[in-house]
Amino acid sequence: MANEINLKTTTLGGGCFWCIEAIFSELKGVQLAESGYSGGKVDNPTYEQVCSGKTGHAEVVQIRFNPKIISYKEILEIFFTIHDPTTLNQQGNDIGSQYRSVIFYHSEEQKKVAQKIISKLDSSKKWKNPVVTEVSSFDKYYKAVDYHQNYFKLNASQPYCKAVIEPKVNKFRKLYFNQLK
Repeated sequence: MANEINLKTTTLGGGCFWCIEAIFSELKGVQLAESGYSGGKVDNPTYEQVCSGKTGHAEVVQIRFNPKIISYKEILEIFFTIHDPTTLNQQGNDIGSQYRSVIFYHSEEQKKVAQKIISKLDSSKKWKNPVVTEVSSFDKYYKAVDYHQNYFKLNASQPYCKAVIEPKVNKFRKLYFNQLK
């Protein structure tokens, strides 16, 4: 196991945190992918408060990773293939600022890497519309309650998991099979 001192952290939001967590938890080099909230104005928000859209938080996944195994750039490249970064405050049927595409950077280097990748994506014309992913300085993170952790793994037969999460995870597994744990 990697020495904790060498691990880096990033905080990403791209729709429902269950989808993002399910994917990043399967990657080599990721020690932790944990669902929670960031970017809002209320301390210790509940899931219900965040879902109301009134706290300003996004559903996020805080990722602790070993940069000797997987780079921050690789994490962001995967992030941009598993959600639509061109829809403002929406991923599929999940609508509201709590589902926005967002990168909360933890250092100036992370900020530069994120901006560079977004610029390259926009100039590549991969999508019809420009990338609207917010790039903001990390401030606070609040872990979601245990019920929301490892949701897909523990509830794979639930209708939302079958209809929304499973197709994303299957697409991810096909694209990144070499990087799976």
